[in-house]
Amino acid sequence: MAIETEAVRAQLASAGQAALGGGRRLAAVRRLAGGSKKGVYRLLMDDATTAVAYRWDRSENYWPAAEGDDDLADPFSPGLGLDLFEAAHARLTGLGVRVPAIRLVDREGAHGPADLAVVEDVRGESLEALLARDRRAAAPVLARLGEALEAMRGHRAPGYGKVAVVDEGGRSHGRSCEEVVLTRARRDLAEAAARDPRAAQARDQLAARLSALAEAVRPRAEHAVVHGELGPDHVLVDPAGQPVVIDIEGTMYFDVEWEHVFLRIRLHEDYRPLEPAGLDEHRLALYLLAQRLSLTAGPLRLLDGDFPDRAAMAAIAEYNLNRALDLAR
Repeated sequence: MAIETEAVRAQLASAGQAALGGGRRLAAVRRLAGGSKKGVYRLLMDDATTAVAYRWDRSENYWPAAEGDDDLADPFSPGLGLDLFEAAHARLTGLGVRVPAIRLVDREGAHGPADLAVVEDVRGESLEALLARDRRAAAPVLARLGEALEAMRGHRAPGYGKVAVVDEGGRSHGRSCEEVVLTRARRDLAEAAARDPRAAQARDQLAARLSALAEAVRPRAEHAVVHGELGPDHVLVDPAGQPVVIDIEGTMYFDVEWEHVFLRIRLHEDYRPLEPAGLDEHRLALYLLAQRLSLTAGPLRLLDGDFPDRAAMAAIAEYNLNRALDLAR
């Protein structure tokens, strides 16, 4: 896995100079942690101005290639690329959700062969770090994040799927959100069972539980805006105390319960201020088991490649497999 080669640095230097102007030149590049599908770099210019560059290239993607990765009609296909980023950025900005401002986009190869965006550098800590450091100071940030989630929940779309697909009049696979989730959960179960003997032993029990939970879900025609993986590590806090949502390429129109299950998993007791009234308990139950299976199979799949932080990924898989097994008992 490559990363800051001389060619990459040259692309970042050219893009940073064009994005920030004023005769500035690139002084240093730092690769930021957390990007598993794209390269994320902080650019430091010679006058101490900073920006962040997102670089979409196969060499930056730690995930092993799989069939259907490029199928945008699958709501859960990898959120890769500048088009998905721009569509999500426009939708979230239009709803008043704070995201890093775009300084430059390059899909024509003006600065190098890989698609690239240069965005505002939000220098505050993540919500995850703030919660760990000072939960009281995090309270107003959570309240503002709740307002952003309400704005996203209040938007209605004619179909479900990736924002870039639906906003262009496209259709996604499947007949409903719950059907798409069930199909994906069965695939995740199969992948987990192929990699862990405990999942293999409980496969029939887990499959039966998924089917029973799906049968209890009643049809719905409303689809809201969801980030899809809105953990506290995907929320930065700017100097004014505003939450800034990042890693937005997977933003889609979907059941709001999908978002809130993920928030519950990641925030634990800190989730309470974000919980809205009226969530569908049957969808929550199905989506909880589905996400536990996804958070088992996904990290195990990532470990098939050369992802560097292997212990952390193994720990995520272990924890979520145990929670999935608990839900099947």
